Amino acid sequence: MARYTGPRSKIARKFREPIFGPDKALERKNYPPGQHGLAKKRSKISEYAVQLMEKQKVKYIYGLLERQFKNLFVKASHLPGITGDNLLKLLESRLDNVVYRMGLAPTRAAARQLVSHKHITVNGKVVNIPSYLLKPGDIVGVREKSKSLEVIVNSLAAHSSNYPWISFDRQSMTGTFIHRPERNQIPENIKEQLIVELYSK
Repeated sequence: MARYTGPRSKIARKFREPIFGPDKALERKNYPPGQHGLAKKRSKISEYAVQLMEKQKVKYIYGLLERQFKNLFVKASHLPGITGDNLLKLLESRLDNVVYRMGLAPTRAAARQLVSHKHITVNGKVVNIPSYLLKPGDIVGVREKSKSLEVIVNSLAAHSSNYPWISFDRQSMTGTFIHRPERNQIPENIKEQLIVELYSK
């Protein structure tokens, strides 16, 4: 399946959560899309369906395809510690996600495009792989000739969030990935244990 590029409100309504940020369409219609949306709101769903929905939700939030997500889960399961926490730490360590967290792009999809189009550097070298996993201490920046890009300038002007695992200097448009975040530092509403249970079947 190719990466989803359709209406984001439709996906947010599917999960009944503003997974892409504030959504007026979701506020007006807090039930799944389609002619049977209201009926689905009242129907009971199985334990497997709940687990599958949670996995799909996380894939949409971070913009991953199934194979990418499965590979990341396998890697998380081999790391010491809790598998669910490890999975979220790896997702947060992706270059496109860190570019988004720094405020250089308004969405993760926009951040992925900035990386793919060679506007982003890691430790002074251009990296055009959105899935590149950063290590603590890595320095992420914007190429000198890309610093005046409208999407970056506008995004920084609208961005106000700060994250304890990332330091960012607006003047130089560079930031340091200090460490992988702890679970309680990640703001997304994710029940990672459901994903672990799904893959453990």
